[in-house]
Amino acid sequence: MNAHEIDYKIYGEEMQYVEIELDPQEAVVAEAGSFMMMDSGIKMDTIFGDGSNQESGVLGKIFSAGKRILTGESLFMTAFLNVEHGKKQVSFASPYPGKILPIDLSEKGGKFICQKDAFLCAAKGVTVGIEFSKRLGRGLFGGEGFIMQKLEGDGMAFVHAGGTMAKKELATGEVLKVDTGCIVGFSQTVDYDIEFVGGIKNTVFGGEGLFFATLRGPGTVYIQSLPFSRLAGRVWAAAPKAGGKSKGEGSILGGLGDLLDGDNGF
Repeated sequence: MNAHEIDYKIYGEEMQYVEIELDPQEAVVAEAGSFMMMDSGIKMDTIFGDGSNQESGVLGKIFSAGKRILTGESLFMTAFLNVEHGKKQVSFASPYPGKILPIDLSEKGGKFICQKDAFLCAAKGVTVGIEFSKRLGRGLFGGEGFIMQKLEGDGMAFVHAGGTMAKKELATGEVLKVDTGCIVGFSQTVDYDIEFVGGIKNTVFGGEGLFFATLRGPGTVYIQSLPFSRLAGRVWAAAPKAGGKSKGEGSILGGLGDLLDGDNGF
């Protein structure tokens, strides 16, 4: 194997974390902000790119790391290396409620495509890049689902799905239509495109966006019920606005309740 062979265990239900066991000189790489805890004897180091060492030369490494900017991620990742003789554990936590999905890339043909913010961590040697779209529709209308990450190699990788996760096995030619933000990831055999919802009423009053993703089999697709953008939108809508007032969403009276709560001089 080119990637380090790691063992793992996932804990929790709604707010999960993954504990990875490292043998001596084994390492795992992770996005900044996902680290939870680790044993003594593990060396933490900031690296340029994903540390896969598949790009040769300085310019190659710069190009490899620079592609991460297009996904909104940092140029740098954090590597955790076991520098002692015994086995050591390091843990990484979910960023918000949902499920951690372990992906064995050796069982996915060496490649898995996922949402740009789904990646959590992976065995060192796994390449974390971006999946360039060759279709105009994806580029113009893809929205959240346009820029996809690709995980390549033969090791373990871990991605995060918000809310409840659904796994769909698509037969050859079978089509699944999905909100672009609800896609977690899919195997490389799945064909992915963007489709217009259509219809004046759907466009003006539907409230579900103008486009959705069409996923055509064969292959495996993972869907999340709570994309981070949807969660953030609900939090923002409920947050107090200027003057310290919320929208009163928790009350049947709504805005009228604000007039009766004693803060308006009544």
